[in-house]
Amino acid sequence: MVRNQDSSFMRFSRSVSSGLAIFHDYFGIRGGGERLVLTLAQATHATLVYGYKTDQSFDETYFPTGARSLGVARRFRKFGLHIPVLTAAFRRQQRWAARFPVRLFSGVVSPFSAPDRSDGGINIYYCHTPPRFLFDQRESILARKSPLRRLIALPGLALFEHGYRRAVRRMDIIATNSENTRARIKKYLGRDSVVIYPPIDTGRFSWTGQGSYYLSTARLSPLKRVDKIVEAFLDMPEKHLVVVSGGEEEERLRRLAANAPNIQFRGWVGDAELAELIGRSIATIYLAKDEDFGMSPVESMAAGKPVIGVAEGGLLESIRDGTTGTLLDPDFTRRDIVSAVMAMTPEKALSMRFACEERAREFSESHFLRRMTSLIEAAEHPAQR
Repeated sequence: MVRNQDSSFMRFSRSVSSGLAIFHDYFGIRGGGERLVLTLAQATHATLVYGYKTDQSFDETYFPTGARSLGVARRFRKFGLHIPVLTAAFRRQQRWAARFPVRLFSGVVSPFSAPDRSDGGINIYYCHTPPRFLFDQRESILARKSPLRRLIALPGLALFEHGYRRAVRRMDIIATNSENTRARIKKYLGRDSVVIYPPIDTGRFSWTGQGSYYLSTARLSPLKRVDKIVEAFLDMPEKHLVVVSGGEEEERLRRLAANAPNIQFRGWVGDAELAELIGRSIATIYLAKDEDFGMSPVESMAAGKPVIGVAEGGLLESIRDGTTGTLLDPDFTRRDIVSAVMAMTPEKALSMRFACEERAREFSESHFLRRMTSLIEAAEHPAQR
């Protein structure tokens, strides 16, 4: 995952090897936030602490030596139970965390383990997004619950929000993944943050040809809007779609596709298979709603493949409309997706190849690691900032 770095980075990584601890909520899938944490932990030889790991996430070879799980039992990992259980588990880590001169927190629950500033050391929060179930998605989530469940959920949300805001106040520095998320942090938490784009292992992706299919790589959950892509391809039986990922909506989306011969579901696949699928696609389609940043579109561009995306969220910061892909209006329709796919012919996609590859290099792992290590070093030596 981590490539060779320059000598200044290597010297710094050795200097923090015993002084940096990274706390991450949990490893449930092979997602972008999980990859970011493992990339940084491996490169800096940090002590990594996390709630739990599932078989659907990265295997042990990706984890640094000495990584420690808090051992949250499987029965407590269900949605609705895992947040309070993880909150309690991370709170108990505050005294242990205070032993480290620098602590970095990733996720929405791990910040509860941040010691008070009076305990010394530096608290850094890499905020992938303020928890959307507390803020911008709160009302829509509650609206889908029965009146009784809403009544039960409201006190729990209020209690968690109080604790989360207190944890954020204990942070000396906040970093985040995009200008889009930076604006959310300012709006909902009243704090400024430093934008450090996530690490994309651009060397893992390359153009390997051009097959006959378009590719959807987004997780199968409501905010990713993969259902809209499936519906559009039902109107285009002559165009082929491969859906590669899994999630809570997989069963519903398979029913929606109704065994259409032009739509194929591959589920979660390994890194090598994913790189091959991207590398041989015509283009990828990624229509997530107000995405925090979106690592998948950059992976696509690294393979020389343009992206059909949406003009909102972090995609505005990565995709160049007309040059490395097509951006649909935020209120796009099914017909808009059809038109974009029809316009993204194999010939047009191929003409964007080199612009895509060049754009992706701006989001490489080496850029991320240099900026993160500079941030940590500046936090340790504030007089040198």
